Amino acid sequence: MKYYLVAGEASGDLHGANLMKAIKAEDSGAVFRFFGGNKMQAEGGQLVKHYADMAFMGFTEVLLNLQTIYKNLNACKNDIIDWKPDVIILIDFPGFNLKIAAFAKANGIKVCYYISPKVWAWNQKRVLKIKKVVDHMFCILPFEVDFYKEWGMKVDYVGNPLLDEIAQFKPDSKFRENNRFGEGKIIALLPGSRKQEIERLLPVMLSITDNYPDCEFAIAAAPTFSENYYYQFIGDKKVKLLFDNTYNLLHNAHAAIVASGTATLETALFKVPQVVVYKGGAISIAIARMLVKIKFISLVNLIVNKKIVTELIQEECSTDKVNSELALIVDGKSRVEMLTNYDALLSLMGTPGASAKTAKLILNYLKA
Repeated sequence: MKYYLVAGEASGDLHGANLMKAIKAEDSGAVFRFFGGNKMQAEGGQLVKHYADMAFMGFTEVLLNLQTIYKNLNACKNDIIDWKPDVIILIDFPGFNLKIAAFAKANGIKVCYYISPKVWAWNQKRVLKIKKVVDHMFCILPFEVDFYKEWGMKVDYVGNPLLDEIAQFKPDSKFRENNRFGEGKIIALLPGSRKQEIERLLPVMLSITDNYPDCEFAIAAAPTFSENYYYQFIGDKKVKLLFDNTYNLLHNAHAAIVASGTATLETALFKVPQVVVYKGGAISIAIARMLVKIKFISLVNLIVNKKIVTELIQEECSTDKVNSELALIVDGKSRVEMLTNYDALLSLMGTPGASAKTAKLILNYLKA
């Protein structure tokens, strides 16, 4: 069968690649075409558009890049019509993907949505649109099943695909040696994969490094940017820059400062105490504060429905605040408490198998 996937961010590329691998195990004749990234490309098929040209964060940033977004939408729609897939598989990225879902539905193409849009966070009435344009929704957060049920929509809960990725991970026993780390505690800096978040968050992260002379800092770099791009922020600070090595970094890290997003959950699953940070444009944040209906922004806190990790948002994401919160988890009671709370998170997350389960369900639905 012919599968057309659309992922617009680094996390979507990761989950899309694992899903493609699982689909190939079920369908030996699977052919793929996709908007995605390097990981999906490694699984085979044709990459049409890289997510690096698609990811814009915040209301203001989206408005400023509307021309590019519409150009990408039209390119995707035209490519779908030309290729005539058996099914569209949309991966998160709701602003873009819900428009593609409506287009595909109008053209008689089956629509599967893997990793639900966060409609429970704001503008919940979007569920009514989802019911009209999505044939099958596959959720990865346990509380989403009850949320959709309240709106009269049946969804499939498949577990979280990050568990699949982490289960496949094999630590590099020579990670410290190969990357010239000494004996100090490693502090991981995860500033995200989008240009706007890196430029807002990385300078704050780097501003505290001199306060921890006995620790060694390393940045988990996004593959879509160059070394030179990062070194304009690093300057002469003794901070290592690691590409395509995030899981080895987390496996060896003592603590972390993490941009809000999928990486917060990955960090928790590696049982690394963390401080979560987020900065958006002033207008975007003002709008979000009026619309968003959730108590937390990090997946870690949302899943457990209580504060496990500290979230420093906007004006609180400052050198002083980040420094004081990091100090609490490098040593001491807060570190022990966070690690204990991670156990509750792990029990809710379940076991690996999301990619395989989703692939089987998609094949069964298509055959039916």
